[in-house]
Amino acid sequence: MIFEVTIVDQHSLILPDEIVRPFKEAGHQRVLAKARFNGKEVDFHAALQNDKNGLNRMTFGKTLQKKLGVFINDYFELQLFEDRSKYGVEMPEELNAVFQSDQEAFDRFEMLTPGRQRSIIYSIKRYKNSQTRIDKSLMVGENLKKGISDLKLILKHN
Repeated sequence: MIFEVTIVDQHSLILPDEIVRPFKEAGHQRVLAKARFNGKEVDFHAALQNDKNGLNRMTFGKTLQKKLGVFINDYFELQLFEDRSKYGVEMPEELNAVFQSDQEAFDRFEMLTPGRQRSIIYSIKRYKNSQTRIDKSLMVGENLKKGISDLKLILKHN
């Protein structure tokens, strides 16, 4: 079902109960979303959250706002889908290749909490250059094998 939303609090969306309820009842706290505005479209993974007032919220950060070309008070279309990805976000090819070639690094990654896994994935995805993603993915693999999973340290030479 496609519905209209607007940005509130600079980076979040309030979602209607009737849209969110089926996902939550099925045990899904993360969704795949498609936003559309003025001929532009952006797909993203997101968490379904409840605020202190019981409202259903979803983060829609500045990067997504810029890609879609929306500002606060703009109304745009949103559609939610079941997130069938393993980690709640798409794994970058470069990080996946490191894990396919390094079982120990992959095993260490798999032992992390889902939130920590997503944070590592997002930290690699933010690099635009493929070679940088490769270098950082290799560094993540080596640091995981050393027992380092702190996000402040995992992308640094140790």
